[in-house]
Amino acid sequence: MLFSKFLPREGNFFEMFNQHADRIVEAAHAFSNMVANYSDVQKREAFNREVDNAERAADRITQEVNRALHKTFITPIDRDQIHSLINTMDDVADLIQDSAETMALYDVHHMTEDIVRLTDLSVKCCERLKDAVALIEKVRDAATAEAALKTCEEIDRLESDADHVMRSAMSRLFREESDVRELIKLKAVYELLETITDKCEDVANLIEGIVLENS
Repeated sequence: MLFSKFLPREGNFFEMFNQHADRIVEAAHAFSNMVANYSDVQKREAFNREVDNAERAADRITQEVNRALHKTFITPIDRDQIHSLINTMDDVADLIQDSAETMALYDVHHMTEDIVRLTDLSVKCCERLKDAVALIEKVRDAATAEAALKTCEEIDRLESDADHVMRSAMSRLFREESDVRELIKLKAVYELLETITDKCEDVANLIEGIVLENS
């Protein structure tokens, strides 16, 4: 017992989770602004840089969390949960950056209504993810735990909405797009955007597990 008092403990994992979630939302909003201003090349490139900056900042936080795990003997929640959560959150940031890069690399010429809708759902998922992450620290409180679970359910519903939009978008794309190259480009973009919401749902599932084990 006396020895355990001198072991490294806790760290600021919850604070780092919140910082990472902030960067995810920053990347999502920058991507949304890029889509909204896509016809303006200068604005498009500026918002693309904002996405890159937010993603790199998220990477640094992920590295910091993983380093802290190696130095901390007693953690506030299960070590595997911390590792899985921060790395899955980082996947969300990576996918937002991948979506922006794909548009540039594939030289997508215009935004479709389906891209706009999927982007909007992605942003909403990221915002709710941030809300859910902020509640993790106090999930031992019954009301907070319930709020966290409800927020995760909202993310699940948004992911289902994105699935529906994705199916409709693919159907429309293969029926109406006659340019095969444009079809391939848009299909890749649609799939990446829908994967953002999938990954947000993965984060929500991890948070649900943390809530159920610690509340």
